[in-house]
Amino acid sequence: MAIRPLRVVFAGTPEFAVPCFDACRASGAEVVAAYTQPDRPAGRGRKLAASPVKEAALAAGVPVEQPESFKAQADRDRLAAYAPDLMVVVAYGLILPRKVLAIPALGCWNVHASLLPRWRGAAPIQRAILAGDAESGVDLMQMEAGLDTGPVLVERRTPIAADDTGGSLHDRLAALGADALVEGLRRTMAGEVLAARAQDDEGVAYAHKLDKAEARLDFTQPADALERKVRAFDPWPVAEAEVAGERLRVWAARAIDGVPGSTPGEVLGASRDGIDIACAQGALRLLAVQRAGGRRIGAADYLNARPELKQARP
Repeated sequence: MAIRPLRVVFAGTPEFAVPCFDACRASGAEVVAAYTQPDRPAGRGRKLAASPVKEAALAAGVPVEQPESFKAQADRDRLAAYAPDLMVVVAYGLILPRKVLAIPALGCWNVHASLLPRWRGAAPIQRAILAGDAESGVDLMQMEAGLDTGPVLVERRTPIAADDTGGSLHDRLAALGADALVEGLRRTMAGEVLAARAQDDEGVAYAHKLDKAEARLDFTQPADALERKVRAFDPWPVAEAEVAGERLRVWAARAIDGVPGSTPGEVLGASRDGIDIACAQGALRLLAVQRAGGRRIGAADYLNARPELKQARP
């Protein structure tokens, strides 16, 4: 039989956190407040925009708090006034100091999109694809002062498919994260003390924040690594490449066999099937691209505008 509902403060910001916010509310826990990043300029007009978590909280009638940090005693006192049993943190974007971690009676849980200790840090989804990992997942972790170092309470795993993109894996892990969180909440509300598994000391990898400069495709690298980059950086920041003198965004590509003696960056061939670019090892077939100021198009449509590429090496 369930004990009284947990008083939960939810802390999250991007779209990835919204399924967890909804799961908290559906689990039977009492979500007493939602913490999220302050509104930021967005879009071409650079107007202030609310985070996806703020929008979800306002729609649900949950009070929203948006402190710049928790350095001020007043901000910590405000959090304490909610008398939370638990704080659930999902891609919040603020480092929580020890004084904040100690406020909830049961501490703070974090939903992290990797199989810890692999890919601690800001961009675990994309880094897993870039590295060619066969598997990813979500860990529900008891937070401590270190960066993603706390013990794991609940875990969900999923294979990384050969056609997974940053977007598709993001969406799958967001759903798995919500599922793991619901399990943790319901078991805790039923009176169970979750077993905490300490992370291994070996196998630690850090998922550094994505930089748009990384999106440039360097054809002196192997084709399979560039294919992973194209997939990992969809939908952001999107891979870019120089193709016969034109800068293109590359939305889809596939590694294929190369041509002996070709020069990295050389256009080997172009047809409705794609545009083949020589790499250090193999070749990269561009399947979907985007010209400056244009929209995403298939290779066939791009070649209609640049028929001279069809005269590339046979």
